[in-house]
Amino acid sequence: MAALRRKFGEDYQVVNTNRATTFTAPVKKKRQRFVEKNGRCNVQHGNLGGETSRYLSDLFTTLVDLKWRWNLLIFILTYTIAWLVMASMWWIIAYIRGDLNHGHDASYTPCVANVYNFPSAFLFFIETEATIGYGYRYITEKCPEGIILFLFQSLLGSIVDAFLIGCMFIKMSQPKKRAETLMFSQDAVISQRDGKLCLMFRVGNLRNSHMVSAQIRCKLIKSRQTPEGEFLPLDQCELDVGFGTGADQLFLVSPLTICHEINPKSPFFDLSQRSLMNEQFEIVVILEGIVETTGMTCQARTSYTEDEVLWGHRFLPVMSLEEGFFRVDYSQFHSTFEVPTPPYSVKEHEEKNSLPSPLSTPTPALTESHGARRDRVFSVDCINTSEERGRHGGAGGRLPSKLQRMSSSGKEDLQRKVLLLTSQHSEKACSTGDLPLKLQRLISSPGPETETRLQLKSFKVGFDPMTQSTGNLYQQSLPPTPSPAPVPMHSPLLSTGRRLEDTLPPKLRKMNADR
Repeated sequence: MAALRRKFGEDYQVVNTNRATTFTAPVKKKRQRFVEKNGRCNVQHGNLGGETSRYLSDLFTTLVDLKWRWNLLIFILTYTIAWLVMASMWWIIAYIRGDLNHGHDASYTPCVANVYNFPSAFLFFIETEATIGYGYRYITEKCPEGIILFLFQSLLGSIVDAFLIGCMFIKMSQPKKRAETLMFSQDAVISQRDGKLCLMFRVGNLRNSHMVSAQIRCKLIKSRQTPEGEFLPLDQCELDVGFGTGADQLFLVSPLTICHEINPKSPFFDLSQRSLMNEQFEIVVILEGIVETTGMTCQARTSYTEDEVLWGHRFLPVMSLEEGFFRVDYSQFHSTFEVPTPPYSVKEHEEKNSLPSPLSTPTPALTESHGARRDRVFSVDCINTSEERGRHGGAGGRLPSKLQRMSSSGKEDLQRKVLLLTSQHSEKACSTGDLPLKLQRLISSPGPETETRLQLKSFKVGFDPMTQSTGNLYQQSLPPTPSPAPVPMHSPLLSTGRRLEDTLPPKLRKMNADR
């Protein structure tokens, strides 16, 4: 644009030839972060009131937490004030004893030799404190107050040295600078891994020294409102990065990609590409480990806001195999590239998969026919049950004993026939050849009494195939109770003079002969 304006003049303007109104997304104002990218927490404490005295109770930690400029200032002022105070005390002792007036008198024995003014007293204190001992200024045995002051000076000097030097040593050996060589990717990405939608970011270690027992944790900082109406500003929620599987324990030799699986337990369960533009959250990443060289615990922190989460991206690989070693290219550490990723959330995806397919939905006709068939079987079961009750109670006594014996002897054949008939669609016998021989004889013999018996028997035979079940077969497989009633001699079945087989068709006679 600037080149075009230089070429065509300052009056050059871009004209939109498209008549359709284009929508321009409003520029989102950069909001305040809870944790800066360098790991510094953006929180200040105010209106402490009378709680300020708590800082003085833990003076050592307060001094260590101060900035370097304040530590150096306190270090210099503490030693300067201590030296001046102690030098003044030596000068006061010399002034009280009158040693200042007899400084050059060889016959006079002062408290401290060759101390006759304040600069000489200050030099004596420095020589004693630093154990320099030039041998020109020393304490004599005729000054007990000087001996007591010398002991006090030694004790006070040791305390001040231990406090300030220890504070400076802890300040210098803090592992905060070790966190400067632990890198985090500038952006986090959301894409699919192993068929699951995941939130990922990358960590790396620039030093050759390892981080012992490195562990990573993630916190989601987001304001929310409870169902009771309570507003929770900056509510913290844990993000699972492999706590249950041990994936949060890192062997940080080369750059690693940390993965958070988005599932129903994740706070991003209903996050989609569209809703990501309207969300406001911050992901705080905490990496902890023990520095291998010093043995001190180090912690590195960073954060990702919703603007720094890229949907449908993946990190570029940075590892390459060289001759004899692996090479890490940190120039591609923050680089990403786009990959095909569904724009909808995991919740929408599961709801879509849970919807029934039109092919798998049963039709009403099939459902109705299935229900009718089941009702028919139930009704036949009831008929069979009532029939059994009637047979044992009083109906069995009405039948002749020969029919009762015939029904008991043909149960095994009927069971096999029931199993065969129930596996087919037909529920009735196809021919009289499937019936027992004695029933075939009853069919061939005329008479009204024979018709009544055949109707009763056909009722039982016709409905038994529909009502047999595994339990009924088991009950019927039990040995039947024999009936002691003999066959009456005046039965119509024996009253005729001819054989019953002669009245049957040829086909049935042949089947009987085979049996």
